[in-house]
Amino acid sequence: MTWLMVAVVVVAAAGLLRWRRPAWYWLSLGVTFATVRVLVRYASVMDACGLTVPPARWRLALARMTRREVPGPRSPRILRLRPTRTGLVLRLKLRPGQDAFDVAATTDRLRHSFGLYGVTSCEIRSGVVEVRMTGYDVLKRVQMPARLDTRPMRIPVALREDGSVHYRDYRAVPHGLTLGATESGKSVYQRNLVAGLAPHHVALVGIDCKQGVELFPLARRFSALADNPDTALELLEALVTHMEEVYQLIRAEQRISVAVPDAEIAADVWDLPEDIRPVPVVVLVDEVAELALYATKDEEKRRDRIITALVRLAQLGRAAGIYLEICGQRFGSELGKGITMLRAQLTGRTAHRVNDETSANMAFGDIAPDAVLAAIQIPAETRGLAIAGDSTGGWHRIRAPHTSLREAVNICNKHAHLTPDLPALAAFRPATAAVSSARDRLSKTAPATA
Repeated sequence: MTWLMVAVVVVAAAGLLRWRRPAWYWLSLGVTFATVRVLVRYASVMDACGLTVPPARWRLALARMTRREVPGPRSPRILRLRPTRTGLVLRLKLRPGQDAFDVAATTDRLRHSFGLYGVTSCEIRSGVVEVRMTGYDVLKRVQMPARLDTRPMRIPVALREDGSVHYRDYRAVPHGLTLGATESGKSVYQRNLVAGLAPHHVALVGIDCKQGVELFPLARRFSALADNPDTALELLEALVTHMEEVYQLIRAEQRISVAVPDAEIAADVWDLPEDIRPVPVVVLVDEVAELALYATKDEEKRRDRIITALVRLAQLGRAAGIYLEICGQRFGSELGKGITMLRAQLTGRTAHRVNDETSANMAFGDIAPDAVLAAIQIPAETRGLAIAGDSTGGWHRIRAPHTSLREAVNICNKHAHLTPDLPALAAFRPATAAVSSARDRLSKTAPATA
């Protein structure tokens, strides 16, 4: 009776741990049970999923000659089974005649058969496939790992559904587009991005046409900030001038001579010596539609100049170390001429919950059609959940950890000493005097309360 009560208590404790702290349950008990299930069921599951091939002819001939039992179908060979903090990583060597798409097509059946939460697959090299399995819903309560890649211009911003970290790598994907409806988590994603960029040697430039309410609290880490379309136009044209100056520096330091190896000839800012290399610039544009809308002829001329400057920065800015991060609720041809040309330069695409299929098509219709359906199926109660894709056609579900505005402000203030002063943008350095005076005016005009 005593042993029975102990067993009941242990099972109840394990169930409570799995419900309340799934990560702790996985690291303590779940990883062992899942490993055993995968190894025991592997052969039968591969056969049921159609991931086996007939035995080789020489094996059949050898069995007939030796009058032994005919060998059965062969499954992909397990190269490695590695447990992680969120699941298991199974690396398989495919048999002749098998394809990586065969494994990708059966991931849902593998999830049910192995009793795990999620299964994804990717091809490592020819004939080798890596199957990543998660033991619990890692996106329900996002916890970033303690050890992260901290290479320059590579920012960890979210967690993927397979348990890996989603990085915003500006050197690999220079420009990005982030879409999302109101209350979809787009602002939290942007805060994580700014907080991740704050410790790096980079200049942050913000354009927030909501009078700066989103980006101004983080202003101590920004080298320039515009809070209305008129200032945004001047700031963007100043960035174009800065880009031209950087190209003149690169051309002067290219070192093209017979004695210089080809690998040392400078073609962008990262090829320059560190002592003369210009600081890279990340431009964050919040609610890009506000820059493209107009009601009068003068506003139309301003709008055309803004879009032209953005397109020039998107087409030419990468080599000069200028990277764009465009955010908005909608982004498409209805915003006028030049918008689709700008979107073509935005390689990285991230879509939070959207209200219509057209918005999802704006983000993924031209690069990953399969991601369109996933983007419109994001439930409203899961703020921060998003679909991230790029020009390769691949996409992932991601979710950024919740970062409050106070946490982002503290991080930016902590690294305010790293804010570089760019001469071309000196006139747009954010100041607090205008906000203080505005606060005083509002306090004087606000009605008194009893």
